[in-house]
Amino acid sequence: MKNRRFHLKHNSLFLIMFFLTVISIISVAIIITWTTLRMAEDFFIDKFSITNAKVLDQVTDSFESFHYAIVTASNNLSQSGTLKTILTEEQTNAEKMNSYFNLRQLMKRVEPNLEAYDVSITVLGENGISYSTNRNYWPISDNELSESHLTASTKRHFKKLIYNYDQRENLNSKQMSPFVIATRALLERGSGNIYGVMYFAIREKEFRSFYTNYTSPGNDIFVIDGYGRIVSSNRDELIGQGDPVLQDYASELNKNPDKYVIKEFDGKAHIFFGQYLESFDLYILNVIDKDTAVSGLIDKKEMAVTLSVIIVVAILFVFLMSRRITNALYRLVREISNASKTNFHQYVSVNGTYETRELGQAFNSMLDELHDYVDQHVESQKKIRHAELAALQQQINPHFLYNTLTSIKFMVKHGSKAEAEETLNAFISILQNTIGNGSETVQVKQEVNTLKDYVFINQMRYGSRITVSYFVGANCEDYMIPKLILQPFLENAFFHGFNRKPDGSIKVLIWKQGVDLICEIVDNGDGMDLAEENELPVSNRKQDRFTGIGIRNVHERIQLLYGETYGVSITSEIGNGTKVRITLPVEKE
Repeated sequence: MKNRRFHLKHNSLFLIMFFLTVISIISVAIIITWTTLRMAEDFFIDKFSITNAKVLDQVTDSFESFHYAIVTASNNLSQSGTLKTILTEEQTNAEKMNSYFNLRQLMKRVEPNLEAYDVSITVLGENGISYSTNRNYWPISDNELSESHLTASTKRHFKKLIYNYDQRENLNSKQMSPFVIATRALLERGSGNIYGVMYFAIREKEFRSFYTNYTSPGNDIFVIDGYGRIVSSNRDELIGQGDPVLQDYASELNKNPDKYVIKEFDGKAHIFFGQYLESFDLYILNVIDKDTAVSGLIDKKEMAVTLSVIIVVAILFVFLMSRRITNALYRLVREISNASKTNFHQYVSVNGTYETRELGQAFNSMLDELHDYVDQHVESQKKIRHAELAALQQQINPHFLYNTLTSIKFMVKHGSKAEAEETLNAFISILQNTIGNGSETVQVKQEVNTLKDYVFINQMRYGSRITVSYFVGANCEDYMIPKLILQPFLENAFFHGFNRKPDGSIKVLIWKQGVDLICEIVDNGDGMDLAEENELPVSNRKQDRFTGIGIRNVHERIQLLYGETYGVSITSEIGNGTKVRITLPVEKE
């Protein structure tokens, strides 16, 4: 078992290469196959859409022929003076009988325009007289007709021939039958007043005959109105139902230059073709099950077998070549792994492929220089530790310690025990966060708390002529920053930024900007001269603007920790204040 683990361990490169190559071969094969299928499907659908467009044109021609017949019949009725007289004048019973006879004669002259279609014609006058060529065909009473949405819609759009959906109970089967009703208002030529409405009713099954020859299982046609309601379809169970999704698809088709879209319908992918029937104000959608349409396009079983054979051959070839290439590397790895047992004094053999020979020579050269690097590293560590110690020793300004203790003593002496206790607590907190905590970095909230304690102590000593505000961005409190990088700048602004102004404010702002953490200390104090923008003054002298640990010390400390892209920049304007910006990487605990 131990030898097996050893063998696997030192052959890990071969195993990784082999399995990655196998995964890549399989992935590429699958992607190419999938892409090929998609391209074939897209090509087929593009070509199929051309054929389907011709089919829809034929269907549209059938609808337009029907519409033309309705227009012709409605024009004949609207131009009949006899009809106008019958529907506008009050009549006795005897006159009504004569009027019905005249209406029947009039309809006989109009009906030839519609002889190719099974249509019932009904007219309803404003005087209450109505006539229908077949009351049983479209069973609706005069009262229902006058109060129906059909009549109301026609009178609102009195200048147009409009098509509506309606359903009525069949007198024989007692079941609801759907109808498509074409309506048009009868208008007086001079005044434009409405004196009646004419209705052309066709059963949905007759209406469906315009396209039913072009449907089949998985190939459906829907005629929908502007609200997404299915007015006619070869799918009986969906007629009369409202589906806003179909309306959205129809609108999208009108804007799509390809004249088709592939969308989900009935839980499956379907291809939608469509046209807008302007004369009817209806949409006709041809909906084809995508799986049914492309099922016979490619023999997927044969493709899968061919693909499997190719993958197996490729994997066998990769195995043999990978094994041959990694054998020499395997021997080199074994020798390198044993080198540590001899304290890196035993050289490895240089043989095998060009790459392994180069690696062997490089490893032997590395052994020659290793002890020199170790000595240099030890010396470098000593210097770094010394520098860290020096930095820690400068973190607390001795004058701050003396002055704080003197202030506490003064408060106690004058009986301000509560203020002395608060000051002492703040002072203890500062000492804990600076001297007691040996970590190089602290959380933002801890650094801000240290600043608040520092400001509190100084305001107790010097008063509150300078106010300090803190603005920490959301979720920034737990980020880590180097300890005591903000305090020197706050101290500088507090004691040297307001020599000419009687009062002012300092703002401490911390926020996340992309992958960086930005810390700014902004005051509205006296400002200062800089040789050029963002120049860092070199100063550790007590009388100069920047004291204590020094901003250049902070700047170099940040770059040592995070790299040259981070550090401190300063902008200042005489009379308007100074802004110190510290850029750090976002770092979590």
